[in-house]
Amino acid sequence: MTAPSPTTSTRRVLVEACCDSVPTATAAVGFGADRIELCGPGDGGTTPSLGLMTRCRDAVRVPIHVMVRPHTHSFVYDEDDITVMVRDIEAARAAGMDGIVVGPLRADGHIQREQLQALVSAAGPMRVAFHRAFDRTPDATDALATLLEAGVGLVLTAGHAPTALAGAATLRSLRALAGDRLVILAGGGVRGDNVQDIVADTGVAEVHARSTDPTIVRDVVLALEGA
Repeated sequence: MTAPSPTTSTRRVLVEACCDSVPTATAAVGFGADRIELCGPGDGGTTPSLGLMTRCRDAVRVPIHVMVRPHTHSFVYDEDDITVMVRDIEAARAAGMDGIVVGPLRADGHIQREQLQALVSAAGPMRVAFHRAFDRTPDATDALATLLEAGVGLVLTAGHAPTALAGAATLRSLRALAGDRLVILAGGGVRGDNVQDIVADTGVAEVHARSTDPTIVRDVVLALEGA
């Protein structure tokens, strides 16, 4: 698939594209994505290889946030997992990544505060995002407070719902609580035919779309530019 060259946009909503390869990343940027979330293989994405990180850094000029997830068993990590994640964060920094995406939970679903703080500390000066493990926590407001305390910069969430449209009311509430301290990144079923409603119902300034099929990103960008 050949994507058009990226153009300057006056669009007020940032579009992040979830990509798992160089072709999907370059296509997404060509269609207007403003930021890449780069993942490796596995359900929900794992840490991409160093080779994939560096090649994507060469290929695109938008910010890249890299998934740091050592396995897909769960979001519960042991000491060895955290050691691996810290070393992957160091590799991401060396590869020129702009941010990392993490999501450590406890067995009861609450955010694992100590592990999160260790990952945030290891990430400096890269930005830290918390992925949709957030939607598995028992209380969205409590989870948001934990992220704010840890210094997380943004959270990808559908508002504790299967899709961002279904969770619009919670997304709006979270955005109000976070203010300008943390970005609420709306994700989950974001498509060209619903993104305007999601933005209108939530007030978010950033949305997340999967780019395994880059035409999804194309349609989202076109819908927002036509808003």
